[in-house]
Amino acid sequence: MSVSRFEITSGGLRSDIVVGESVARLPKALLKLVRPGAHVVVISDAAVSQSFGKPLVRGLKAAGYDVSIVPVPSGERSKTLAQAGRLYHELARCRVERGSWLIALGGGVVGDLTGFVAATYLRGVPFVQVPTTLLAQVDASIGGKTGVDIPEGKNLVGSFYHPRLVWIDPVLLRSLPNAHWRNGMAEVIKYGAIADAKLFRLLEAKIGRLMKGYSAAWIPIIARCAQIKASVVQKDPRETRGLRAILNFGHSVGHAIEAATGYLAYRHGEAISIGMFAAGWLSQQRGLLDAVDRIRLGTLLTKAGLPLRVRKPIARERLMWYLARDKKVERGAIKFVLLRGLGQAVPGQAVEPEALAAALAASGL
Repeated sequence: MSVSRFEITSGGLRSDIVVGESVARLPKALLKLVRPGAHVVVISDAAVSQSFGKPLVRGLKAAGYDVSIVPVPSGERSKTLAQAGRLYHELARCRVERGSWLIALGGGVVGDLTGFVAATYLRGVPFVQVPTTLLAQVDASIGGKTGVDIPEGKNLVGSFYHPRLVWIDPVLLRSLPNAHWRNGMAEVIKYGAIADAKLFRLLEAKIGRLMKGYSAAWIPIIARCAQIKASVVQKDPRETRGLRAILNFGHSVGHAIEAATGYLAYRHGEAISIGMFAAGWLSQQRGLLDAVDRIRLGTLLTKAGLPLRVRKPIARERLMWYLARDKKVERGAIKFVLLRGLGQAVPGQAVEPEALAAALAASGL
């Protein structure tokens, strides 16, 4: 398996991203960062803990670490302040110190929650991301955004706190259910749409084979997505220059759909797919994206098994309530990431109410 390495430096600290190494090699790699005998706490959801957690714990113990494992319930509903509070109590019970390390083993929810806890417990302890889903490997584990949801919206409470190491083993995806492939594929398509027209064309050509599950063909695609995100984050680590906002293509509407339906009706990728379709519609209305490319975007999403429209109507007033609380709102105006052709995103775009209403209607909203 070919190995790719990237890095992000922020605040004097380096976040290393390794794509293509077996998770079995992680304990040995940690010896370069963590002294033997240190306390390492693995935080994982219950399902992942059974399949991947036990071998990792054995490897860490064999490398000389004092290891604890703390499970969290699966699903977006674990990304809460209450669950973070439970983890604080568990870390205190395990006698975690500033010299201890946390390892997030799981999907995006586990990574976001563990990162938030790592950023805030003892005012910061180092942590490692070991993503086990496609969505987490190409997106959620990279970039240092950590956080939890509150009833008023998704990811509204959080911190910029980079993992010291992101260890991406694509082979872990062999057992990934089809629903999770679709979930992650939305973020893969996003990267082609916002930053790499060549990647977008590759996905168009190979979408049928890629959606069958893990194969070696996935390794360079995962590496390319990781490279794009690392490059964007490095240029705008705390989202203060506007560039990093391009990573949120489709997320304003997508996050509003998730929140408005209580995080139960749609997986993240499904909601983001609908959001990208709406953003593509807005891009065409603004004269930035031609009709052919908008149709190509919708077609690729559909071939990936992702929706373009909501399955059930969501009250417009309710959706707009959540949209108004999006992190990209500035002075009360909702700002969107649009496309100037496939492969080039344009962030910070204010949209007229009539245009937004038409785009939402196109997505059944």
